[in-house]
Amino acid sequence: MKIEKSSSNFIPPSAGETTARTPAAKTTETPPPAPGVSVNIGSSNPMRSVESTVASAPAVDAKKVADIKQAISDGRFQINSSAIADSLINDVNDLITADKT
Repeated sequence: MKIEKSSSNFIPPSAGETTARTPAAKTTETPPPAPGVSVNIGSSNPMRSVESTVASAPAVDAKKVADIKQAISDGRFQINSSAIADSLINDVNDLITADKT
């Protein structure tokens, strides 16, 4: 393999000097909407109400956490392993069913 010497000289930019590059324009076209399909997002959208309610709710119920901590400290906290196992089995069944669809 032969490497030929190029006659053009490349001079890299010096420190502090930058070169601007213009990003290439994307030429993807958006297909027109299908006939008979209508989407309306208005101010009366019920999702906006749900979003605002969820956004204003605390992520953790501090009182419930404190109550559980106190019950554990007092030795009053009972773990229902049967209910936990049933819930885990139901969750796995839901995941398996969701994967099949």
